Amino acid sequence: MRIDFGPVERGEKKMIDIAAQYTVDDLRAATNESIDRLRSYLDGLTDADITFPPIDPQADDPYAKPGEEKIGWGIGHLIVHVTASSEETAAIASILARGIPFEGRLRYETPWETVTTVAQCVQRLEESRRMRLASLDMWPDQPFLDVMRTLSPRFVERFGEMNATATFLFGLQHEVGHYAQFEDVRQQALAARATG
Repeated sequence: MRIDFGPVERGEKKMIDIAAQYTVDDLRAATNESIDRLRSYLDGLTDADITFPPIDPQADDPYAKPGEEKIGWGIGHLIVHVTASSEETAAIASILARGIPFEGRLRYETPWETVTTVAQCVQRLEESRRMRLASLDMWPDQPFLDVMRTLSPRFVERFGEMNATATFLFGLQHEVGHYAQFEDVRQQALAARATG
């Protein structure tokens, strides 16, 4: 991954501190690399593997529907989750880049229960790639990088101020943070299939 999130993850820097070194072309390249990596997790999987319910002792989603707070997320569930987050931050970043202050959310997540095949996962990933790259095409040649997203004091204390680049990167960092979970769920699904 071209983007080094290490200093942010270690708490040495805030996202906006590293954002200035990345161009719109870097954001495009990182988006393509991330989508390609997510697609690689589908290699060799069957439709049954997409809905395989993994064991995840750390599962804890307080925003889930009642009864789903502690379920492990399958591959399809993970794909709709990470793409929704990255699309939201890409959309908000395009607004900020045009000099328009923004407060609120722009999130839609495809219902995970509806994504049950490899083909649907590929479609969702390619749709997300198209949407995110299109959002970058909405940035002016000279983006307004001094316009910050309106965020709660608690969020700013934890993650820092967010301009257009930092906002876009925040979604990518979230996606990258799920790579290990994708790998684990993939291995569990393949192992379960191998043992019948």
